[in-house]
Amino acid sequence: MTPPERLQALIPLNALGRENLAALLREARVTRHAPEEVLFKAGDTDADSIYLLEGEISLVRPNGFRRALAADSPDALYPLVHLKPRQFSGVAKTPVTVARIDSATLDRLLTMEQSCAYEVEELGGEDTDWVFRMMQQPSFQKVPAGNLAALFQRLAPVAMAPRQVIIRQGDAGDAYYLIKSGRVAVTRKLADGKVVPVAELSAGHAFGEEALISKLPRNATVIALEAGELMRLSAADFEKLLGQPLVRWIDLDYAQEMLKAGAGLIDVRTTGEFARGAIKGAINLPLSLLRRCADDLDKKRPWIIYCQTGNRTAAAAFLLAQRGLEVAGLIGGLDGVAAGHPENPNQEQA
Repeated sequence: MTPPERLQALIPLNALGRENLAALLREARVTRHAPEEVLFKAGDTDADSIYLLEGEISLVRPNGFRRALAADSPDALYPLVHLKPRQFSGVAKTPVTVARIDSATLDRLLTMEQSCAYEVEELGGEDTDWVFRMMQQPSFQKVPAGNLAALFQRLAPVAMAPRQVIIRQGDAGDAYYLIKSGRVAVTRKLADGKVVPVAELSAGHAFGEEALISKLPRNATVIALEAGELMRLSAADFEKLLGQPLVRWIDLDYAQEMLKAGAGLIDVRTTGEFARGAIKGAINLPLSLLRRCADDLDKKRPWIIYCQTGNRTAAAAFLLAQRGLEVAGLIGGLDGVAAGHPENPNQEQA
């Protein structure tokens, strides 16, 4: 059995549908190792599911106990020493081939397929690669499975033609868009009238969230670069299914505890607002620049976001969560801190 055929028989990969399995296999990292090479160590807390495809390995405990495992054994259908931190080290006894698959992506695909299979098939037809790419985005990995099922039910297909304006800077935000096929360009018009490129997005990416979260006009224009198809989610459905689960709000007391533990603090107001006064220790990353600066932030460090009222905080927190950062918004912003009794946006008011 060749490695690709072997992968299709693995558990729980064998529970995936054809399209999701094919997409997952394209992301699998298949590597070959010589005898005595260490594949993983006891105590590792990596994010991979590791499968033995060919050869034989030794599983070794820290106390010296060891047992052999061959690729043709029933146990090799399952991920190797999957409990984290790993209880064994894995050492190649013979030349071996292993596959590494991101555990979170696999789990999300299984969850989505088992809870949303019908909706995904209806939306994607024979092409569900865009769904796989969408599910790999950090923001969607934080959305509860029940919300995902509802989201797929409420997405509406929208065709786009080359050079079509999808959203226009200055307009009110009324929807969130996922790109099923095609490419779009994101541009922004500056105060001096100059139009600058912001980003180019393709299948699996999304846009339109900032205006929905901040309740402010669109801050960019999005134009189709080629024919394609979008999936549209209304503002109300976005807020319920995506916005609320992705934005975590904390009060000042909890923020202070996080700061003592090493969290970073980001002020997303304009440079002019920041210059007139800010919370001690904060760095200034205006919301308009956040997309460009997000990759420079330490993903191993939690971040607290604040603005004046909380509106820009929500948009910033969503953007950073989309990029895999651990973020929390300060309830009510500086106005809430000054008032001394800000309301938590995650709580329903009587």
